[in-house]
Amino acid sequence: MMIPNRKGIDIGHRSNLRYALRRLAANRFNLAGGAIILVFLLTSLLAPLISPYDPNQIDLGAYLKAPSWQHLMGTDRLGRDLLSRIIHGGSVSLVVGLGAVGLSLVIGCALGMAAGYLGGWVSTAIMRFMDALWALPSLILALSIATVLGPGVKNIVIAVGITFTPGFARIMFAQVLVTREEVFVRAARALGARHLRLLLAHIFPSCLAPIVVYSSLMAAQAVIAEAGLSFLGIGVIPPQAAWGSMLRDGYAYLRMAPWVSIFPGLAVFILVLAFNFLGDGLRDALDVKMTQKVA
Repeated sequence: MMIPNRKGIDIGHRSNLRYALRRLAANRFNLAGGAIILVFLLTSLLAPLISPYDPNQIDLGAYLKAPSWQHLMGTDRLGRDLLSRIIHGGSVSLVVGLGAVGLSLVIGCALGMAAGYLGGWVSTAIMRFMDALWALPSLILALSIATVLGPGVKNIVIAVGITFTPGFARIMFAQVLVTREEVFVRAARALGARHLRLLLAHIFPSCLAPIVVYSSLMAAQAVIAEAGLSFLGIGVIPPQAAWGSMLRDGYAYLRMAPWVSIFPGLAVFILVLAFNFLGDGLRDALDVKMTQKVA
């Protein structure tokens, strides 16, 4: 039962939102995931201030030095400080992760809403095209697009964003098909609401919960995709630091200098794990069956 207060605010929905936030904050894994992501964001933003060395400074005298007080994570084959490169490389992973998800969210949600709301041949054309993209292996599709566009962070964001677009479109399409027949949407339509207002003010907010959860999980996949593309040499332009290219550089020295690959690999693992923790928490907190309360 939904009870409006004097200002017309739905107390039931507001109560459910507070309950969802409490559930999200009560889980230690969710808090840990959010805290780790925040730490990576801060270190990336403050990288020029907190990194002990210039990430591109070559010192052949420090060739493959093991971790020490001078170089906490050791150095690579060119004597560059690994800690500094990992700090600066985090900005690439976060930009690709958040940028690719943002791009695919905008395009996918727009296409999914159009297909679900308009129906007919528009729905068929859009969703069959999305199905065709969905059928292709994501890494191969991203690799193909990145090869055509060339290296660079912006091009990787576009390549990964296009790869993730079908998932957002399919989720939004399914949500719109259900939501457009709800009573509140029919009432708004009967009162003369225009199509754009129906979509943006009534249908889209009701479809946000699964989109938010899916976005957090896809951010983790985007980080992995960027690392994979950089490992294959189609990521950022050298000498810019990126975790995937650092893994590739250390691959040939696994026996004699394992730290060159271990630390970038751990950075990818921790950031992906943090996004997954946050995604699981958002899924539990925004689950209608778990957050619904009787007023």
